[in-house]
Amino acid sequence: MSNAEQPKKDSETAAQKSSKCPPDHIIYDPNTGARICLDTGEIIEEQVIGDEAEWRAYTPDERARRTRVGGPLSLAKPNMGLDVYLSGFHEGSGKRIRGLSRRIENLRLQRSFKMGRTLSGIEKNINQALKILDEIATRMELPDRVKEEASKLYRDATEKGLTRGRSIESVVAATLYAACRKLKIPCTIDDIAKNLPSKSADTKREVARCYRLLVRDLGVDIPVIEPELFISRIVSALGLPDYITIEAAKILREARNKGVTAGKDPSGLAAAAVYLAALKNGLRRTQKEIAHVAGVTEVTVRNRYKELVGDELKGETQ
Repeated sequence: MSNAEQPKKDSETAAQKSSKCPPDHIIYDPNTGARICLDTGEIIEEQVIGDEAEWRAYTPDERARRTRVGGPLSLAKPNMGLDVYLSGFHEGSGKRIRGLSRRIENLRLQRSFKMGRTLSGIEKNINQALKILDEIATRMELPDRVKEEASKLYRDATEKGLTRGRSIESVVAATLYAACRKLKIPCTIDDIAKNLPSKSADTKREVARCYRLLVRDLGVDIPVIEPELFISRIVSALGLPDYITIEAAKILREARNKGVTAGKDPSGLAAAAVYLAALKNGLRRTQKEIAHVAGVTEVTVRNRYKELVGDELKGETQ
C-alpha cells in the first residue's frame, strides 16, 4: 500500500466532522492536497497542507529505517543528543498542562528522574569537556563541523585514557586545534589558548603538548596547511587593503618555488609575507603588530622575513 492509500490519523477538522465518512476511512492524497473518503471517493477537504514525510517507503522495514523523530545525532552533545526531558508545564504534544496537581506531579517525576540517573566518571568528564568545547567554538565562531570533529577526537582520547591526569581545558583546546588542522581551517594554538576560560603562563605549552599526544596516539592524519590560508585573516585584522592579500600570496608562491617554505610554520610564513607585501607598497606595519595578529613571535616574523627577501634585502630591519 502506498503512502496515498494509508489512512491518516489526524485530529478531525470541521469538514471531517460534518462528513458521514468514518474517520478511519479518510486518507490524505499528497498529489492533490485533498482528504478523500475511501468508501465513496468523496473529497472531504481540498488544498490541505500536508505534513507527510518527503520520502517514500513501500515496506514496513523501509519505513522504519527512514523514519526519524527528534533532532539529528551529534557527537558535540552530551549522550549524542539522546536524552529524556520531562517538562513540568507542558505535555509531550506541546500543550500546556492544566491543573496545579498535574504540574506538581510532573515536577516530582522530573526531580526523581534526575536523582535516579547516575553518570559515570567518564560521562561527567565528557559532558564537562563538551560544554567547554562549545564555549570556545562559539567565541571563535568556528563551524559545526569543527565542533563535531573535535568532539569525536575528545571521545576517542577519553576511551584510550589520554585525558587522565591532564587538564580538560588543555585537551579540549588540543582537539579543537587538531580538528581545525584536519579540516584545513586557518587557526593557531595561540588563537585557541586566548579563548580558554582560564589562562596561565603555561597554557599554550600545555595545549601544544596535548596536541602532539593526540596526533601520535590517536593516529590523526593532519594534512599540510598552505600558508596562503592565513593571509586574508592577517590582512583584515591589520586593516590593510585587499591587494596586499594578492601580493603576499604571490610572494609565497615564489618562495615555494625556491624551496624556502619547506618545513616552516604556515602562520609565520603568512605573517612575513604580509609584512613584506605591506613594505613594498609603502604600508608600514611593525613586525610586533603583525606577530600579535598572526599568533606568532616577533622573532619568527623576523626570521621568516629574512628568508623570504633573501640576500638582497637581508640587512633591512623594521
